[in-house]
Amino acid sequence: MEWITNPESLIALLTLTVLEIVLGIDNIIFISILSGKLPKEQQNRARVTGLALAMITRILLLFSIVWIMKLTLPLFTIFGLEISGRDIILIGGGLFLLGKSTFEIHDKLEGEEEHKAGKVAKSFTSVIIQIILLDIVFSLDSVITAVGMADELIIMVLAVVIAVAVMMVSAKSISDFVEKHPTVKMLALSFLLLIGVSLIAEGLDQHIPKGYIYFAMAFSVFVEMLNLKMKSKRKPIALRNRFAEEK
Repeated sequence: MEWITNPESLIALLTLTVLEIVLGIDNIIFISILSGKLPKEQQNRARVTGLALAMITRILLLFSIVWIMKLTLPLFTIFGLEISGRDIILIGGGLFLLGKSTFEIHDKLEGEEEHKAGKVAKSFTSVIIQIILLDIVFSLDSVITAVGMADELIIMVLAVVIAVAVMMVSAKSISDFVEKHPTVKMLALSFLLLIGVSLIAEGLDQHIPKGYIYFAMAFSVFVEMLNLKMKSKRKPIALRNRFAEEK
């Protein structure tokens, strides 16, 4: 427990916790969209279960760090690219995200009427299985980042636990906001497309700096917030005009 009195270790814990929260934003978005498919009474349980599984996955991966490091070793070469176990997982996860996001966007754009007849309510188990699959993919980058930033395993585990606790507190408000505003949900789905492309690129050794991706996402959210603010101001004016016309 000497790390508690070491300022460098405490700074590493704080920095790593913040990074884990930032890296977990895409996970929250994905969990929010999937849990929105469930009945209202099951949504919060799905969010908490999903984030708890994300925490368990990351901690297990941290404890099996030797195996994680082996995943970076090349397994075979194709078109001059060395493909490792990590690359296969990232490419698979990216393709899954692209497929899932495209399906969801198509579903929203086509309208509920076209699909109502053939729609089947999502089961809690199927949603949790999808969350587990993506948790593994999202956890890889998170764990590799943790290993690169801290030397003590206890610091890595604590950072993950604190980050997930923060995400659990904020997940419901984020999910409710996304569900309340359809344009925000579409924006969130486009983020997942972007993340899917970046995962595939990463798996093919084409590194896209995370800063560029997060800046693009933050700028898009800022513009969307301005749009929502303008819409909220227009509503009272439209209601007043309508009331005046009726009179």
